Amino acid sequence: MKMERRCLKKGYVQLYIGNGKGKTTAALGQALRAAGRGMRVTFIQFLKGELSGEHLFTEKYDCFEIIQLNKGNCFRQSNEDLLPVTEKTLLLAEEKLTSGEYDVVVLDEIFTALARELVTTEQIIHLIDTRPDSVELIMTGHKAPPQLIERADLVTEMTAIKHYYKKGVKLRKGIEY
Repeated sequence: MKMERRCLKKGYVQLYIGNGKGKTTAALGQALRAAGRGMRVTFIQFLKGELSGEHLFTEKYDCFEIIQLNKGNCFRQSNEDLLPVTEKTLLLAEEKLTSGEYDVVVLDEIFTALARELVTTEQIIHLIDTRPDSVELIMTGHKAPPQLIERADLVTEMTAIKHYYKKGVKLRKGIEY
């Protein structure tokens, strides 16, 4: 579906963090809303498992792309295996962020890559600092260091109060991925 591109006058930095479910879902909601208003969106996934339903959905729309360079299940891979693809993902993120082609750039699970020491806080700060003023940058993951929280314009923390995983419910297609 083609529509006239609509650009932001001013973009901000949003963080979705915490141990609760819904960080990627919140970022996807923001991205979907932007795409629905004619903005170009790139959604770059750093560390994920299997192909998720959102990949299947966005294949149908040219204003919204999802990129996941690591095709394996990151939860079963060592840092040694993940480092080269994470470095490529980081370079791609900077390229997309500064290209002028996108209005919204999502870096999904970048804070998980940070926690696994596959990217550094300084590299993330560099992305924030090189972000064009008209680009909305959204980042997700469990924890963000204070320096990144301070640089962000919006920070939402998802808190786990109750989860059916504790009852033994496995990941479900279409709900968790």
